Amino acid sequence: MAATPPIFDSAFFRSALGRFATGVTVITAEHPGNAGNEPVGLTISSFNSVSLDPPLVLWSLSRKASALPYFLHAERYVIHVLAASQLHLAKRFASGPQSGRFNDVALARAPGGTLMLADNDTAAWFECHNLTHHEAGDHVVFIGQVESCDRSFSQPLVYHAGDFDLTPSTEPLSDL
Repeated sequence: MAATPPIFDSAFFRSALGRFATGVTVITAEHPGNAGNEPVGLTISSFNSVSLDPPLVLWSLSRKASALPYFLHAERYVIHVLAASQLHLAKRFASGPQSGRFNDVALARAPGGTLMLADNDTAAWFECHNLTHHEAGDHVVFIGQVESCDRSFSQPLVYHAGDFDLTPSTEPLSDL
């Protein structure tokens, strides 16, 4: 049996989805360019866990995104879960040309050699093998197999109802 057509428009659907608070991530990789490997990065809020064994995560990217070809062919990428103090990185990697996004941003290498942000305030990061991807509507869903990761106890940056939520938590952090 096929799904019935929606009884809402895309603007209403987007607004309804915005009621679900999400974390904010920056995903970095490299692609071959004229002068060697060039960094590519973008801000994504569509990140989720899939499996603990094996460790799998997913994220999605619009089929219209200019960075899509780079991530389709990247062997590995790093997903950085941004801390509340990193709003500037979320905004920097959300728009503008790829060439300017990495200006004055300190970079490092994850244990497997993948390009990553060197900012130690990141709430968590995941170095992933680009396991597979699937077209789904107007997006491509990427599934990454996590090869290494780390975390801190920084408060995460939260995106909710079309904007960043910078309200500090009054709850103490604990090691889950």
